[in-house]
Amino acid sequence: MNFFFEVLIGGLLSGVMYALVAIGFVLIYKASGVFNFAQGAMVFFAALTCVGIIDKFGVPLWLAIPLTIAVMVALGLAIERVVLRPLVNQPEITLFMATIGLAFFIEGLAQLMWGSQVHKLELPIEDVPIQYLMDKFNIIVSQFDVVAAAICALLVTALALLFSKTKVGRALRAVADDHQAALAVGIPLQRIWAVVWSVAGLVALVAGLLWGARNGVQFALTFIALKALPVLILGGFTSVPGAIVGGLIIGASEKLAEVYLGPLVGGGIEGWFPYVLALLFLLVRPEGLFGEKIIRRI
Repeated sequence: MNFFFEVLIGGLLSGVMYALVAIGFVLIYKASGVFNFAQGAMVFFAALTCVGIIDKFGVPLWLAIPLTIAVMVALGLAIERVVLRPLVNQPEITLFMATIGLAFFIEGLAQLMWGSQVHKLELPIEDVPIQYLMDKFNIIVSQFDVVAAAICALLVTALALLFSKTKVGRALRAVADDHQAALAVGIPLQRIWAVVWSVAGLVALVAGLLWGARNGVQFALTFIALKALPVLILGGFTSVPGAIVGGLIIGASEKLAEVYLGPLVGGGIEGWFPYVLALLFLLVRPEGLFGEKIIRRI
């Protein structure tokens, strides 16, 4: 039983980090109706820029992080101004294809600026088991995973409060409901989009630093976005709480499936089990747990 809880806790902690990546998708989708396929590239760009600044200029981590935040905000503003704004009122497929092209551009730009080699990123968080849990419950839980999940939880809470309790949040909800109505009552649409893309850049930086410290800063970070897709399907594309719940479900289920179902099929199911779970969920509730149900009349 201790081993079961060990696997479950590890999965839940990973799920919180998945949820953070998924929230980047949710924010942009709520504000502009765009599924930002470039979110994974932004995670890679943020992490590589941070370690690039450290390695190339020799600055400490505490200074490299705010410099990278400035770069990511500038990138978000540039994306909104150069890519999104000219495509306003275009079909959704056009916007989606634009973000695919944007993903390749950002990936290439990151490697052009900082190189394509794998970088090691060291955060002041030790990846060691928590001694108290080992002694008291005989459960091995990584200190890094707990701290990373706590950081993600704090950021998620801050974003939830920002978009539910502030003027910007109310404007975002109005824009998400109806762009034309929001414009009619004087809400500056471009400014809201700029804020959302900037926040998405900040979210990408935090996710990139945490995943980069765990797995190394490398091109594989771009695939973190693919982990967020099942999370979005379960939680709903327009719900921040849904992203959190979906992340926890996906994180826990993939770890448990790998440990308990993997040996029955030869292992290696952690990578694709979340997609099977999401596909089955689509058949029951296509809009997600917290998404709005759409009734179509035939």
